[in-house]
Amino acid sequence: MSSGGGHRLLDRYPRAGRRDALHRQQLLRLRGHSVAWVPPLVLLAGIVVADYYTGPDFRIISWVVLVPGIAAAICGVKGTAAFAVLAPAVYLVADALLPHQYNAGLADFILAALGGTLAVLACVVRIRNEHRILRMRDIAESTRRTVLRPLPPGFGGLEHASVYLTADTEARVGGDFYDIQPGPHGTRVLLGDVQGKGLAAVDTAAALLGTFREAGYHEADLGTVADRLEARMVRHRVRHQALGSREGDRFATAVLLGFPDDAPGTVEVVVFGHEPPLIVGAQGVRALRPGETLPLGLAELTPGTGPPPVHRVALRPGETVLMTTDGVTEARDTHDTFYPLTDEVTRAVAADPRTAEPRRLVAFVRDGTLRHCGGRLADDTTVFAVRRRT
Repeated sequence: MSSGGGHRLLDRYPRAGRRDALHRQQLLRLRGHSVAWVPPLVLLAGIVVADYYTGPDFRIISWVVLVPGIAAAICGVKGTAAFAVLAPAVYLVADALLPHQYNAGLADFILAALGGTLAVLACVVRIRNEHRILRMRDIAESTRRTVLRPLPPGFGGLEHASVYLTADTEARVGGDFYDIQPGPHGTRVLLGDVQGKGLAAVDTAAALLGTFREAGYHEADLGTVADRLEARMVRHRVRHQALGSREGDRFATAVLLGFPDDAPGTVEVVVFGHEPPLIVGAQGVRALRPGETLPLGLAELTPGTGPPPVHRVALRPGETVLMTTDGVTEARDTHDTFYPLTDEVTRAVAADPRTAEPRRLVAFVRDGTLRHCGGRLADDTTVFAVRRRT
């Protein structure tokens, strides 16, 4: 699943849907043709008509200065320039045809001409900013696809579905990460959330994913994969400290899963300070116990504890492992109440057992989170669901 393109709920909550200025311009098109010129033209005609029916004590013909300004906000540079010429021209014609005692004079004409010139300049700045935002969006989208690579259907013998929404409406990329890595020792799954935001968080996520893809393939024991992730996080932090970074204390919460080939009814779990996953099936919902391991990068706070424990959990046929980041669990409504993820999923599965399917489950959690917070995401939001293919 994508981040919700074309989904009706995201249309209701455009902020959550990452709508940009270029998308809003598409709303001013009809059958492929721009209709952005209609509002300023209607305004211009309305000003002329209103001025004709008003007396000398209430002259509004000089309000034509507003028309290029409106055009600058929604039209292109050529359209704005056209209205910058049309508005003073209409002013001259209207002023000439009105009775002499109603004439506004040269001062208002200069105001209309100056307003049109400034509107064109403002439109040029607006268009440049929109192009810059579009380039930033494309770069961020390329970065996101590099870090969060597309997963083929049935990858690693797993049914999977995911959705990723960023809280940053311009950057469109954050510190959430996830991946699936099949290998000779089974299929491994990783979901995590890097502390902080911005490109530094993306850099950390990319480092962890690179290590996971190698260790998840080669290492026979899931605990060893967990150790490799911790070591990579420490090395990454040391390098940033050597470079003088002020973000040397960065850490990451994560959930590491293993689906061993020799135990099809079992999933191995390591939780690094993250919200524990939910096991969702037709029989109900059960939450795994909280992890005993600190977030990645903080193991040095408990020296001598050994490798992180790997818990083995029995899975019934058709059960799905649901993982989310804190964009879901910390979503709040207008009463400052957190989204009740477990209760909502439990009710949904009881009403329709098919909700346990990964795609349905991810869509349900996404929609419920957006409704609960009204589309005002306070943090990056990732929902990831996997289960063995039957």
